[in-house]
Amino acid sequence: MNYRLIGNILGKILWVEAAFLLVPLAVSLLGRDGCGASFALSIALCLALGAVPLLFPIRRRRMQSIDGYVTVALSWLCLSVLGAVPYLLTGAIPRFADAVFETASGFTTTGATILSAVEHLPRSVLLWRSLTQWMGGMGVLVLFLAVMPKTGDGAVFLMRAESPGPIKSKLVPKLSQTAKILYFLYVGLTAAEALALRIAGVSWFDAVNHAFTTMATGGFSTHNGGVGDLGGPAVTWVITFFTLLAGVNFSMLYLTLQGRLGEVWRNQELRLYLILVVGYTAIITLSLVRQSGLPLGRSITDAAFQVVTLITTTGYATADFALWPALCQAILLLCMVSGGCAGSTAGGMKVSRIQLLGRSMGRELDKLAHPNRVSVISLDGQAVSERSITAAHGFAVAYFLTLLTGMLVVSVDNVGLLESLTASLTCVSNVGPGLGALGPMSNFGGLSDVSKYVLSLLMLMGRLELMPILALMMRNTWRK
Repeated sequence: MNYRLIGNILGKILWVEAAFLLVPLAVSLLGRDGCGASFALSIALCLALGAVPLLFPIRRRRMQSIDGYVTVALSWLCLSVLGAVPYLLTGAIPRFADAVFETASGFTTTGATILSAVEHLPRSVLLWRSLTQWMGGMGVLVLFLAVMPKTGDGAVFLMRAESPGPIKSKLVPKLSQTAKILYFLYVGLTAAEALALRIAGVSWFDAVNHAFTTMATGGFSTHNGGVGDLGGPAVTWVITFFTLLAGVNFSMLYLTLQGRLGEVWRNQELRLYLILVVGYTAIITLSLVRQSGLPLGRSITDAAFQVVTLITTTGYATADFALWPALCQAILLLCMVSGGCAGSTAGGMKVSRIQLLGRSMGRELDKLAHPNRVSVISLDGQAVSERSITAAHGFAVAYFLTLLTGMLVVSVDNVGLLESLTASLTCVSNVGPGLGALGPMSNFGGLSDVSKYVLSLLMLMGRLELMPILALMMRNTWRK
């Protein structure tokens, strides 16, 4: 284990967090909301702690795969703990367990909250809350690679550990250039959505905050009633469109900008993602019209919005879908599990991983009839390595074991089986709202501190796709 190199990167990551804290500090000073000193102290703490590991010279710069996983896991843990400091110092969230939960929910773009109301919070605090999601959406380590490209061969391990999806790929030969392209797309789409929301009648402050949390597929809002308080159907459809884009592999968005539309449409994961969105929306629309008696126009709007925001694990809500018919709730649970495309800001298992698992199951069934047949699983016309298929199986096992463990812990609070299951599911898939008493119109504030810490860990595990956090728990990781 290259401890000094890991410490060096951790120190610089804390400096990146300090740089982002300058934004709410400026808003606080301009708005004179009294939180400036709290943000200044938080920045000083990040700078001071980040400077400590930089005092020790790096003896060797070579990074191994396990170093990359440990670096990513420790970075996100440190970001979540120190990101909670502004909440504590400003008094917005006075309890440590609550502050860590809210911060972990922000950085992992989960969107679960312990706050029953947010409109009373200072604007600088609301902006920091939204900014944590925007930072976590594309990944803080990806930003680090974009602005500090001289990481050596270890850059590939950092990108591999943080980037979502079963198969990792680079847009261009240089990894640092890939990171820059990803962030250019991310910033551009965020700015485009903020402008679209402003044209739709939303204030600049709300437009920027919701653009941050939409493109990150996060789900935090600056209003107590969420997106429903922003405006009419025009606002809803703007957010639906950009949320749908955020769930697409950013490689496909890059190819689209290059005019390679044929190559984009041949992508099997993208096609299945769009088929699921359209199919789920149609089924829920029919169910709402026939079983709930809602008008067709509203049913289409509500169904499309909830399907898109839940399959992308954004977690916005314009209606209390916990009161919808059972068929609708079952479909929304499927959305939470599947998630968006690999290489997007969405959480969940990812559509491509589900494709791999489905084709692997089909191959095993085929072997029952043809035991000697040798078949290769392919995606987009290219053979998938057996290592990737094995990794997909391992992820599925770890995913459901983690889900069940979280459910058991939350059930100790005696909140009900449905609430325990969906609380664990929504955190490990980075969705946000659950069902029942933890539904979209409720919050997680009533849970015990133990449940909040465990769910915070589940959010981090879900965002990093389990393995980096699990690597920290392995005894072999820390052996020489």
